[in-house]
Parts: sequence; C-alpha cells; structure tokens
Amino acid sequence: MGKVVMYGSVSVDGFVADENDQPGPLFDWLSAGDVPLDESGMLKVSQRSYDHTRPYWDEIGVTIAGRHVFDLTDGWDGKPPSGIDHVVVVTHRPAPESWDPEAPFHFVDGVEAAVAKAQELAGDRVVEVAAGDVGGQILAAGLVDEVRMDVVPVVFGSGKRYFGPVDARRLLEDPAVVIPGDRVLHLSYRVRR
Repeated sequence: MGKVVMYGSVSVDGFVADENDQPGPLFDWLSAGDVPLDESGMLKVSQRSYDHTRPYWDEIGVTIAGRHVFDLTDGWDGKPPSGIDHVVVVTHRPAPESWDPEAPFHFVDGVEAAVAKAQELAGDRVVEVAAGDVGGQILAAGLVDEVRMDVVPVVFGSGKRYFGPVDARRLLEDPAVVIPGDRVLHLSYRVRR
C-alpha cells in the first residue's frame, strides 16, 4: 500500500488560503522559474523545484479533498488535477445532481473511509491528502505518513490553516527534505509513530 502524504503550499505563518478562500501569492512559485512542470506550459518553476516536485507528482495515484475544496474548484470540471487518476471527496452530501457518474471522483462520508477508498484505488502509489480541514482530520486520526509543505515567503495573519482547526498533537521526525527554490522552501517530515 502506498504512503499517505498531506501536502500543500502554505504561508510562513501556516495558512493555505485567506479568510475568503483565496490562495493569494501561495502559488506564485509555480510560475517563478523557467522549467516547465507539466505539459500545459503554464507552470514553470526553478530547476530545484522541478527536481523535487515532478517526481513526487508522478507518484500520486489519488488525491483526497474535502467537499469545500471540491465546490470551490467546481470539481475541476470532472478531471482530476495534475494528471492524478482519482479524487476522493470527503463529504456528508451526495455528488451534485448534474455530476457525471463516469468521472473518476468518489464521494465518501468520513476520513477513515476516504483513506481506505483512496488506498484501494492507489495501490502502491501515493495517496495525497489536501492540506486544510480534511487533512488535519486525517492527521489527527493517525492516518498520515508524511507531511510535505511548499512554504512561501508571505505572512497572511489569518485565514484557512494548513492543519485546519483540529487540535491534536502529532510529533514529526526531523525534516527529511529541505530544498530552497525560487519563492518557495520545500519541506518534508515523516510522522512519528
């Protein structure tokens, strides 16, 4: 079974979006370089960021996100982002009425069920958990193996927290990865068991 990784771009003070769900400059690093990160040509990063990010993105089989993110992105128009095979949406509501049942999205009630479904779909590939409320719940449930952050040099002061509102202590190992890029610091920590 693949590992479960909580991942997201984050401000220095720990926010993934402002109070209005806007990421502001958190994704500026994705256009701060000259090395294409994907086939779209829209994402261009530094060579160091490419060498760190591209291999990780290639390992991802499934992303877990909350219904709030799904609604904000309009379900990515039924196409999982970044070439990912499946998205598991944690929600207490059914799929939208007009939703294409053939789209590779799976609506699951509860974080434990979401991780189980994602691991089934991912096989030995990585299960990525979007940072934020759902990510914090999955970390609090003890189901995250690794925390990856793209720390961006900005202070929000308030907003949506990387670990959500969950108040649970989890010890992490020393950083396994510390890579400076252009307008970003890539960090990775294993969760201590």
